[in-house]
Amino acid sequence: MKLSREARRQSKELFDLSIVDGRLDENRLRTIATEIVEKKPRHYVQMLKFITRLTRLEVARHHAVVESATQLSDEKRTEISSNLTTKFGKITAEFRHSPSLIGGLRVKLGSNVWDGSIQSRLETLKQS
Repeated sequence: MKLSREARRQSKELFDLSIVDGRLDENRLRTIATEIVEKKPRHYVQMLKFITRLTRLEVARHHAVVESATQLSDEKRTEISSNLTTKFGKITAEFRHSPSLIGGLRVKLGSNVWDGSIQSRLETLKQS
């Protein structure tokens, strides 16, 4: 089902009300969703789906996944987290061990990916 222009506009306006100081306020978002369910405006199901999508994207924008070929020490994790926080503001970081990278790091923050792994360099060489 295609999202109507009206439902998209209203959803975006309501979602923007849940942003406080550049961060998502869970309580406001919960209140907004409850109001939508109780009042059941036109296209309310579409609105709830779109607000859910916007919420998922906003949460991903502030969550970094750092993959490394080897287990990182606590000092390295702290250093990487502080560098990311300095550059992108308050974020959460998740560290994963991925031996397939062979060496280096891959950082994913929202839809951005920075790949400094040996695996990615080998793939680049293989394609050229």
